[in-house]
Amino acid sequence: MYARVTTMHVQPNKVDEAVRMIEETVLPAAKQQHGFNHLSLLADSVEGKVLILSLWETEEDVLASERVGYFEEQIAKFGPILAGLPVRELYEVRR
Repeated sequence: MYARVTTMHVQPNKVDEAVRMIEETVLPAAKQQHGFNHLSLLADSVEGKVLILSLWETEEDVLASERVGYFEEQIAKFGPILAGLPVRELYEVRR
């Protein structure tokens, strides 16, 4: 299993909006992607920081979601409330 961790900095007063967007649009879209398994969300309202942890069956599934434009399409939804560029990292889940 593989995990993509996406870190977004949003305007501090927009954390609730970001969380709502993830729950209402990103998660349903993720469920349509081949190999998607789970999504967890962490938020720091004071710092305006949101972490999205998505789990995928294989590394190829994660990379395929990026090749077909899924990742960029989802991030674009946050453009008006972002306070910086999102950072994505890929990890192998060991446990």
